[in-house]
Amino acid sequence: MTVSKMSWRPQYRSSKFRHVFGKPATKENCYDGVPITRSVQDNHFCAVNPHFLAVITECAGGGAFLVLPIHHTGKVDPHQARVSGHRGNVLDIKWNPFHDYCIASASEDSTVKVWEIPAHGLMKNITVPWKELQGHSRRVSLIEWHPTANNILFSTGYDYKIMIWNLDYPEQVIKNPMRTISHHTDVILSMSFNTDCSLLATSCKDRKVRLMEPRSGNLLREANCKTHRASKVLILGNLKMLLTSGVSRWNERQIALWDQDDLSVPLLEENLDGSSGVLFPFYDPDTHMLYVAGKGDGNIRYYEISSEKPYIHFLTEYRSHLPQKGMGVMPKRGLDVSSCEVFRFYKLVTIKSQIEPLSMIVPRRSESYQDDIYPMTAGNKPAMTAEEWLSGIDKGPVLMSLKPGSQIAESYAEMSKGMGNSLDSRRSQSRPGMLQLAYIQGQLGTKDGNENSGNGDDDRSRLAVSNGEDLGLCSPPRTENELLLKFHKQQEEIRRLRELLNQRDVRIKQLELEIKNIKNTQPQSAL
Repeated sequence: MTVSKMSWRPQYRSSKFRHVFGKPATKENCYDGVPITRSVQDNHFCAVNPHFLAVITECAGGGAFLVLPIHHTGKVDPHQARVSGHRGNVLDIKWNPFHDYCIASASEDSTVKVWEIPAHGLMKNITVPWKELQGHSRRVSLIEWHPTANNILFSTGYDYKIMIWNLDYPEQVIKNPMRTISHHTDVILSMSFNTDCSLLATSCKDRKVRLMEPRSGNLLREANCKTHRASKVLILGNLKMLLTSGVSRWNERQIALWDQDDLSVPLLEENLDGSSGVLFPFYDPDTHMLYVAGKGDGNIRYYEISSEKPYIHFLTEYRSHLPQKGMGVMPKRGLDVSSCEVFRFYKLVTIKSQIEPLSMIVPRRSESYQDDIYPMTAGNKPAMTAEEWLSGIDKGPVLMSLKPGSQIAESYAEMSKGMGNSLDSRRSQSRPGMLQLAYIQGQLGTKDGNENSGNGDDDRSRLAVSNGEDLGLCSPPRTENELLLKFHKQQEEIRRLRELLNQRDVRIKQLELEIKNIKNTQPQSAL
């Protein structure tokens, strides 16, 4: 008789993100006194980029939203200037991923408006938009920018239609969209694109998840699962999988994973709890981490996604006693890589009228740049124009490195080229002295270039740009608020330069050690 030995091994999965933890901002770094909207719409109500924080506010007589400089923390002025050009409540806002000074808003007045935000922030209320999109017959509930093409905007509303807009048209009021998708029979709850925007996934109030081609509007696949009622949907990058959040037939909140090529049955269903708030999923394609935050909850669960079974690996959970009404997410290029920050939320806490930044951090002892947790990520440059995408071309995003000093921030004038030549002409006419100043700086730059060589050009280009602003377009502060904004920007510039100096000091020490090692090994090799 043979006896077979059974070996028991604990199920341990190695992961560099196993110990990610959430670090809320201190009270000084929160935004206090923000009149957050009381709307019951299941949207994020907040949009963030490396320069500004935008949040939908409660107001009477139309709709409005605040735009605050990202470093303008603390108590918000109750008379702070707003963007207030809508006749109905604002339901959704989104920053243009390729222009940090351009934001779109959707409203109950059945219009979508695109606004240009001044580089120094709002000093007075803005009521006239850069573009106004009129095509929906009922309120507009969701908007999404094209992830790789410039000036392409998607909108959907209570008329059950998805409209595709081309903002390159010279008209200020655009009444006819480029495409209209009409496959849905009820209100669309969410939209999500894959990496190159060749696929569009939607979740609808009719309990169906649809996958279609956004350019042509052709319906590819449709899911109608009786055991899962989806409210939000995400395409998980290039993993060829979809993730939906919703409720089960027993009204338990759950997440489900789907095969992109077969939506008949979900690959995985996982029940979370019995709460009633909508689940907001957020996916980071660089780290393959999934964050699930519930509306009205104080906790955020995070998972790691893999292409093999069991697909979803629970990491841990951030818990807080402050419930969130909505969430904003900072793009990867705005994260603090020196503290190993891999994700940043902006929680809307209505019970305290506060916006609380929440950083997700990978604990590392080294203070140097961590290449393994910061791969090349989507940058702020479009991969193609709107006409190229409409003609049938699909391209992935233009990637950038998050390593400090690898790229120089673009100036405001260069970033706003896509906003139209009329904008540049208005600026040059209103500030004729700036053209002369720029000419003088250019002449001084050429003289210095004759004297210096090598890295001199890089140094001048860095000096010409400060915190993403062209010094030729900066005017002296006129009010106390402007002076305070300039002070915050200078402090941020000083902090960035100190980090750069520290990194270069570390590099110098490394090179000195290498030289010392080489000198020590040379006599031994000679012997």
